[in-house]
Amino acid sequence: MNAFVAVVVASLLARTSYQMARSPVLPTFAANLGASPEFIGVIVAASTITGIFFKLPSGALSDVLGRKRMMVIGALFFAAPPFLYPSVQEPWSLLALRFVHGFATAIFSPVASAYVASLTESGRGARLGWFSSANDIGATAGPLIGGVVLYFTASYSLTYLLVGALGVIGLLLVLRLPDVDSLPVKAKTLGARAAEFRQGLVEVLRTPPIFVAAGIEAIMYLGYGAFLGFLPLYAKHVGRNDAEIAFIFGVQLALAVVSKPIAGSLSDRVGRIPVIIIGLLLCASALPLMFRSENLMVFLLVAPLLGLGVGAVTPVTNALAADLASDRRLGAAMGVFGTVLDIGEAAGPMLAGFLIGGLGYAATFDVLAAIIVAVTIGLAAFVRDPKTVVAQRQYGNQSPPNQK
Repeated sequence: MNAFVAVVVASLLARTSYQMARSPVLPTFAANLGASPEFIGVIVAASTITGIFFKLPSGALSDVLGRKRMMVIGALFFAAPPFLYPSVQEPWSLLALRFVHGFATAIFSPVASAYVASLTESGRGARLGWFSSANDIGATAGPLIGGVVLYFTASYSLTYLLVGALGVIGLLLVLRLPDVDSLPVKAKTLGARAAEFRQGLVEVLRTPPIFVAAGIEAIMYLGYGAFLGFLPLYAKHVGRNDAEIAFIFGVQLALAVVSKPIAGSLSDRVGRIPVIIIGLLLCASALPLMFRSENLMVFLLVAPLLGLGVGAVTPVTNALAADLASDRRLGAAMGVFGTVLDIGEAAGPMLAGFLIGGLGYAATFDVLAAIIVAVTIGLAAFVRDPKTVVAQRQYGNQSPPNQK
């Protein structure tokens, strides 16, 4: 098994394990422990909060300590904490465990993205597309498996033991990954590594285009996160049942999974910016239509547009961030990307919830779509394609040979 296939399979298993632990098992487990509805929300959000604070330093550390070493640490958090869930007896302990479990994605996700991006620069978009699709499959399979296991066993302990078993398999795959880092052979002192860590953070934080790439993804997730949070409520409001709602989500997700590798590969050939623009416009078109739909067939016609939009934006913005970072700072760049993305994903449902109370569903998603369109216009007007950026890095102020 080559390095790319191994890291994709390991990430799929890790994501499946992580999502099994989260939904729908976690809320009911917390309720059984006596947690109030408000506290259940805090417990569910705890792992995301960990990611917001630790993705950036985790990615930057991988530039100093090595990708594989940090991925092993992240995989350990997928493998070990699930075996502690059966011993939890009250809500506060569950909250603490969720913060700890959150280190799994906080460490593993940005470093695995950097690992995939660093394999070779050629075909980077396509590889990140396959990687993102594998994560989506895991994120979908996890809740399904978790719900089925809990239904047939009626045991939270057995469910979380299976979560841990999948995490252990993922850890074993990560341990077998080749170390592809080009780190110096000479050992460095702790002080030297700390200085390099700080230097990497400063270099990335002083590279505005990386924040632009991350911000594009965050704005897309502002609308997409709101869609995920409120479509079930809206669809039930217009008479759709749970099975129909699940089918709508399934169609949207299927198109996103299929389109990500295609969009990534296309961006390798025609450039990142055109593909991102098309994806953002598809999202901006689909969201207002989705929240004006009532008939099931209309939902099923609009859902693929959103799936294609998300599938076009997600892997390509990731590749754009990797293109704009130096090879030595890919981890820090992916950490910035993950942190900003998490903020956008968390802000989407909160902003939508605030707006829906005063504007209603349709007008709220008109506002979110308008924000996406405004960002798209700014992207087209002010952000240069990475091919131009790379050429300028290589030739300075001179034109590349093929442009003379």
